[in-house]
Amino acid sequence: MPNKTVPIQSLDNMRLIKAMIITTGLGLVLTSCGSKTGDPQFKYSIDEFADIEVLRYQVPGWDDLTLQQKAYIYHLSEAAKAGRDITWDQNFKYNLEIRHILENILENYEGERKGEEWDAFLTYAKRVFFSNGIHHHYANDKIIPGCSESYLTGLMLAVGTDADRVAFLKDVIFNPDLYPTLQYQGTEKDLVEASAVNFYDGVTAQEVNDFYAKMENPSDPHPISYGLNSKVVKENGKVVEKTWKVGGIYGPAIEVIIGHLETAREFAENDTQKKYIDELIEYYKTGDLRMWDQYNVTWVADTQSDVDFVNGFIEDYDDPLGRKASWEGIVNFRDRDASKRTELISRNAQWFEDHSPIDERFKKKEVKGVSAKVINVAVIAGDNYPATAIGINLPNADWIRKEHGSKSVTIANITDAYALASEQRPKSVLSEFAWDQDEIDMCKKYGNVTDNLHTDLHECLGHGSGQLLPGTPANALKEFTSTLEEARADLFGLYYMADPKLVELGLLDSPEAYKASYMGYIRNGIMTQFSRVELGKQNTEAHMQNRKLIADWCYEHGKADNVIEKKVRDGKTYFVINDFEKLRGLFGELLAEIQRIKSEGDYEAGKALVQKYAVNIDPELHKEVLERYASLGLKPYRGFINPDIVPVVKDGEVVDYQIVYGDDFLQQQLQYGKNYRTL
Repeated sequence: MPNKTVPIQSLDNMRLIKAMIITTGLGLVLTSCGSKTGDPQFKYSIDEFADIEVLRYQVPGWDDLTLQQKAYIYHLSEAAKAGRDITWDQNFKYNLEIRHILENILENYEGERKGEEWDAFLTYAKRVFFSNGIHHHYANDKIIPGCSESYLTGLMLAVGTDADRVAFLKDVIFNPDLYPTLQYQGTEKDLVEASAVNFYDGVTAQEVNDFYAKMENPSDPHPISYGLNSKVVKENGKVVEKTWKVGGIYGPAIEVIIGHLETAREFAENDTQKKYIDELIEYYKTGDLRMWDQYNVTWVADTQSDVDFVNGFIEDYDDPLGRKASWEGIVNFRDRDASKRTELISRNAQWFEDHSPIDERFKKKEVKGVSAKVINVAVIAGDNYPATAIGINLPNADWIRKEHGSKSVTIANITDAYALASEQRPKSVLSEFAWDQDEIDMCKKYGNVTDNLHTDLHECLGHGSGQLLPGTPANALKEFTSTLEEARADLFGLYYMADPKLVELGLLDSPEAYKASYMGYIRNGIMTQFSRVELGKQNTEAHMQNRKLIADWCYEHGKADNVIEKKVRDGKTYFVINDFEKLRGLFGELLAEIQRIKSEGDYEAGKALVQKYAVNIDPELHKEVLERYASLGLKPYRGFINPDIVPVVKDGEVVDYQIVYGDDFLQQQLQYGKNYRTL
């Protein structure tokens, strides 16, 4: 039983609580969450539509937490979910208006709810909810409804939508030439003007770069991440910046987030957590990026707390210029047993840095503050919901990494959900695209182990490795920053996967195990990941670009030695690794070059790498991949619904918080639309 009670007055989202609160004695059945690993009997897959499969994840270890920790997680989770509208608005300026109309139709339309047109509308609505807007969450292209224009406009009018807005929005929704892509990455158009993402208005890429160039000081040892939390617009012919803060853009949503953070602070595990919550609140109130840096310095030093969270404008992947950050939230707690692996890696961080194949000038002489752990998430939110990462390394500022270190996490219950959901499917990508049974057996034996270890190396060490030369701006690689940084971290992990040090440390039990990682990476990077891309489209997402860059570069540069061989059997293409040792050498060679590009800020060299190897997909190979993948009956994209954290009340006091697993994707979206509408 919990060892203390919580006053019910401290529960700060009463709209949710009235619907969700559990009173003891009612005999309600709750799902236990005490196991340390995923449950193979748990149904992970709950919905499929278009190119998407929706899963749910378990929260193992919940029953082992104290009541105080559960209360802390609960209120942090409310703070995370309260930022939902920010993400939607950042993605596109008309997203919130369109979402509210879709919600209105789904909740209030009184006409016939069946037939091909209704089913196509329902699929469109789910796709929009999954992507936090009308552009595909990964491919960036606008999602066009499968139902007719007249049908959707009829639905909109039927629930009372203003006729003028319907006339305007139908063009926004259906016209393929209007706002066609979230983030433009081509060369024919202006990157900012051609992107639908809502970080800019009325300005060009050159105007934005010139605006920030006047602020940045390359000699500043602690450079500010100018533009991270703002929108750049043109007013009366002048370029100005509007900050996301209380009293500024997104002020109403940020005020709600702050309210939940203030309540969460009451249940913090220690004074350090209270300190960085105070700093985060101050940053949200002022928009001061120096305070954001101070928050990150305090946060990264806290390596002892079990409960942790991310809440803020964090990653710049969606900005065509690699400067503006999307809002996200994650709440998690440590998996103590699994964290022994990442803690071992962290303790040896200096060895990995010293033995890296990069130029000595780019190595850190003293690696500071590298901490890593395995976590279980209790909620994913904002840009991390419904699709989420499996690993995180923060903070992003290079100077903080160098002087204070970084935190890295691998998300165990998310990776478990992916793996166990795949095991519940009758067909697999491995069986279709692997060359022979030996490759299949190797990947089945070591694939999950090496995938998790590669994620650890990528997040724990890869992102935190190396250093910029004095005077190199952090944003020198501009729109190619994200792709090249992900490639650098991936290459760091790939290079060390084959190092005997991993066997010596007990992280792998066989010197041959790394081969499963190499097989899977090349197969995915050069082929299977393009099941996610529409035929004829380019490869635009930063992580996919990074993997293609690495695989294609190694294939080309290893041709003389036949390191990776393209084979065709029965009309099907395969890529087979013939020399694993030489492939490791190629990984090291490319890592050295990308580290040089980053350390020196060599924009032109980085641009050349990305444009040559990362963007264009061979159309014949692409067509083949799509056909073979379609035969498997699998969906190329996966995401999640969150479990609900429900207060249990007895005699007016909260005596526990329980995890309740839902199984309806659309229901959760509509529930969130009611409970977390802030803009």
